[in-house]
Amino acid sequence: MGIQLKASLEQVGPTTSMATARSHTVFVDRPVEKGGADRGPVGGEYQLVALGGCFTSHLLAAIRARAVQITDIKVEATGTLDGTPERFTEFSLTVSAKCDDPESLRKVVTIAERACQVVNTLKLSAPVTVTVEEAQPV
Repeated sequence: MGIQLKASLEQVGPTTSMATARSHTVFVDRPVEKGGADRGPVGGEYQLVALGGCFTSHLLAAIRARAVQITDIKVEATGTLDGTPERFTEFSLTVSAKCDDPESLRKVVTIAERACQVVNTLKLSAPVTVTVEEAQPV
């Protein structure tokens, strides 16, 4: 049997829920313009946080394991919504960092993309594109 992760949610306001995973708590809410209180990101934004967070965690692990000199890492996760009913039709991750060896950066990005459970899951339903911006020298 596989490893199970769990998050519990409970209503804490007219449009707000509180999510708990392990010892961490976050709020989920709708923006004001959609009738919410804007106490937290919407579910789709958390999906992008999950995508970017999972990928970045694997990227940092790959960098540490190889002792590569890469700093100031930034990952931007974007999703495109379309269709009826509305759904994500594509995802993209854009990576920027400082390093003197752009090939090493591309290598660890590829390793992270292959290892990330969220990337692997989402690729089954929509394209996930990972782009490395030109590396800035250290």
